[in-house]
Amino acid sequence: MTSPTPARRHESGTDKLLAEVAGPVATVTFNNPARRNALSAEMRDALPPLLAALNADDDVRVVVVTGAGDAAFASGADISEFGAQRTDPADRAAYDRGQAALTRAWAAVDKPVIAMIRGFCLGGGLVTALQADIRIASDDSQFGIPAARLGLGYGFSGVTALMSLIGPARTAEILFSARRFPAAEALRMGLVNQVVPAGDLRPAVFGLAEAISRNAPLTIAAAKAAIREAALPAEMRDVARVEAMVEACFRSADYLEGQRAFADKRPPAFTGH
Repeated sequence: MTSPTPARRHESGTDKLLAEVAGPVATVTFNNPARRNALSAEMRDALPPLLAALNADDDVRVVVVTGAGDAAFASGADISEFGAQRTDPADRAAYDRGQAALTRAWAAVDKPVIAMIRGFCLGGGLVTALQADIRIASDDSQFGIPAARLGLGYGFSGVTALMSLIGPARTAEILFSARRFPAAEALRMGLVNQVVPAGDLRPAVFGLAEAISRNAPLTIAAAKAAIREAALPAEMRDVARVEAMVEACFRSADYLEGQRAFADKRPPAFTGH
């Protein structure tokens, strides 16, 4: 269930990207339903500062990412912009720099991110969903990466994101075939965590978000950092950073609160300090 606290807005600078905070949960919505929530340049440019603002918001403990309406989470990059942005080498280089900045912005979010997926989750939309820590999809969702049908070169970062989650054989099948596949198959691949009936999607996602928000923020941040570092090659891991975050948990007031709450047989009231 969502929080009864009145929602407040985080401005993104475009009406195609909405963000509101209700209690401890922020919801980011791709709001381009006329194009099945295709990710326009305007939306991609607005995402990094918005993600930074949500990450800095002390009231936010969980971020939910979704698409407006029932037709799509995000149907990929806006193909109508390809001629101007992804044809000339200089334009492609600028596009790639923007994508790299967006990837860094997602990586800088140290709070849990849940992708709430309904309808089409294709191409850049699927890669966006991979930035989330947890993906929950409705049973009528469809997934795929149509790059091979468009003739465009698929970026290395997108390939590695897929491979780290589902392995090289499944990644090859998705990229080579360019086919769409249903939510049940995405679940078997390990691409999503859960598939639920469409009518149950919102309660499932926000129920999980609320449950996570009640847990210790420092512990969750340390766990998220450890998961990310573990996915890197051993020589690239910043284990010292993770160890420092774990030590901070033990030195926190929340650690003492957790012990007191356990002894008192009551829910803990964590503050993130």
